[in-house]
Amino acid sequence: ISDFGFCGPADKSLNSVYGNLPYIAPEVLTRKENTFKSDIYSFGMLMWEIASEQTPFHNCKHDFYLAMGIVNGLRPRNISGIPSEYKELMKKCLDADPLQRPDIDTLFNEIEKMWKNSYTEPEFLLTPILLFPRNFQPSSSSKLHSLSTSSKLHRFKNLPEPVNAIGAFHSRPYDFNIPHTRNLEITSEGESIISFFTIHFE
Repeated sequence: ISDFGFCGPADKSLNSVYGNLPYIAPEVLTRKENTFKSDIYSFGMLMWEIASEQTPFHNCKHDFYLAMGIVNGLRPRNISGIPSEYKELMKKCLDADPLQRPDIDTLFNEIEKMWKNSYTEPEFLLTPILLFPRNFQPSSSSKLHSLSTSSKLHRFKNLPEPVNAIGAFHSRPYDFNIPHTRNLEITSEGESIISFFTIHFE
């Protein structure tokens, strides 16, 4: 997930991107270079995966439509019941603008702060990785399969500049539409209707 673009086939062309699509930062999908900030985006997706116990976009095809959704602000659905500090940090990591994402020192300090707060806030449980309220119930785990865990070459043309979006996203078969407001209806052929939420966390 975090390899700064060094990992990939030896014959990888310059106009392609190698990786696991849901974890690739939107600016990298538009053929910008991998940076420390693009790895912060990938870390944000890991935060979502840990909290939800699911891989991001696990029931979407890893294709042009998902890539188009990501650069237009598509993010995995909101997760209820997680600490607001955790949710806010995840939101910052997944910002479409790399400059708005925290650096690694800030990320470390914020996670360390949540960890230390667990000793003074009884409503939180101390876990080996992260802190969640006692009443937090993660969603049922999805079965991992090659689509969710494998990296591959991606070649996407004419993707717009990445933006954040506001509102809910829905995927509908055979209907791909990007309104001027940047709210997005995204589809993967043959998929069931699935709801997602954007970078605008409630």
